[in-house]
Amino acid sequence: MDRASKEKLLNINRQFYADFASHFSATRGPFQPGLERILPHVPDFCRLLDVGCGNGRLALWLESKEKHVEYVGVDSSRKLLEVARSSTADMRFVKPRFVKADVTSDGWSAALPAQRFDVVTMISVLHHIPSFELRLGIFRDVAGLLEPGGKFILTTWQFLTSPRMRKKIVPWSLVGMADSDVEEGDYLLDWRSGGVGYRYCHFVDEREIAKLAESAGFRLLETFYADGKEGNLNLYAVLQRWANPR
Repeated sequence: MDRASKEKLLNINRQFYADFASHFSATRGPFQPGLERILPHVPDFCRLLDVGCGNGRLALWLESKEKHVEYVGVDSSRKLLEVARSSTADMRFVKPRFVKADVTSDGWSAALPAQRFDVVTMISVLHHIPSFELRLGIFRDVAGLLEPGGKFILTTWQFLTSPRMRKKIVPWSLVGMADSDVEEGDYLLDWRSGGVGYRYCHFVDEREIAKLAESAGFRLLETFYADGKEGNLNLYAVLQRWANPR
């Protein structure tokens, strides 16, 4: 994929979250059933980085579990970060800090505290990253931010497995693009709450996660499906940074 196409796809999503931040936030509560299975991978008194933290829902969920966590949330949306700061202002167990940075930009991690993390999470973010090359770059960035043996926990939206979600797929021509501009597995989905908007999404399956993990120096600990009416709307993956780089 050429640079211009990547930037167009990124701008589609930037515009979406600028226009629909409050409406999107209202549909995203913190309590996804699949999160229960990742809880054992988040030890008490750990340092956790939440990449693409959005409205801070993961911090709220950790607080509900009384997890003592030094939490750093990073997101590119100013409006969602405002929601996150407001909703997490009075937490007792989680110590939150929020940072504005775009993970698709070179050097994004320079805005973070000068420390390594025990856990990095990326909930419902990877499918918004255009091109395998850029997705791999973010995996490698995360590996560099983790302590040796640290965990990388991510989820990706399995919209193609749901007839309800497939109905949201619309032609690229609506945003001035063509099938030839994008990669296999790339789709444009519409949004109709509070107005009409569009989101770029890539369908990330288990095979791609395994390839990204191996290429970035992770070992794959487990994958599973959860959430949604059918119980398979999200693919979860738990990765571990090799304690001794190979």
